[in-house]
Amino acid sequence: MRLSVVIPAYNEASRIQRTLDELTGSAGSAIVCEVIVVDDGSRDGTPERVEAFAAAGPDPARLRVIRSVAHRGKGACVRDGMLAASGEAILMTDADLSAPLSEINKLLPWIDAGYDVVIGSRRMPDSVLDPPQPLRRRMMERTFRALRRRILLPDILDTQCGFKLFTRRAARSVFPDVRTEGFAFDCEALQLARGRGFRIREVGIIWRNDPDSRVRTVRDSLSVLADLWRLRFRRD
Repeated sequence: MRLSVVIPAYNEASRIQRTLDELTGSAGSAIVCEVIVVDDGSRDGTPERVEAFAAAGPDPARLRVIRSVAHRGKGACVRDGMLAASGEAILMTDADLSAPLSEINKLLPWIDAGYDVVIGSRRMPDSVLDPPQPLRRRMMERTFRALRRRILLPDILDTQCGFKLFTRRAARSVFPDVRTEGFAFDCEALQLARGRGFRIREVGIIWRNDPDSRVRTVRDSLSVLADLWRLRFRRD
């Protein structure tokens, strides 16, 4: 199966090369047909580093950058990348690779089994958090998750994990209509996928907490909850 990988990136110059090394190395090259980095108006030279990495590699066409002049948000980046990808299956993953690329082997069999969207989860019984997030952040996320499940997608334990796999058919159906540009885009995409009859599977994965996360726990959680309330009453 041809696999595209979409990476939303904002000021990731300090770690993007390590991520690209893993995605295009010997193991990654056997799985991934293309990597698309969608830059969200970075000010630290992130897109230039990606372009330099591609130019120095053996197959520059496998790695490309989509640039945004303004800082729009993670949802806007993922939408653009998903619609530009050409693989039969399209993986969205965070720039820090908190979920190792090898975890794709837990998701792909479910695509073969007929599912359209397979989402990595940090909350399944077989999920492994190594290392886990700090206690304060875990408590905040537990509260957020309880509220989110009352508003939207009550049967999904972890909508916010940045490791999701879509078939190209599902991605092309869902992402043109994803309007949320912030962190609630995951929920909107899953809501649209379910409403259009696509089969969704949640799978436990290994997750490594990155202390340099771009998520601002309190502020971003409040913003996501506001977006979720709007999505709950969406009619189209």
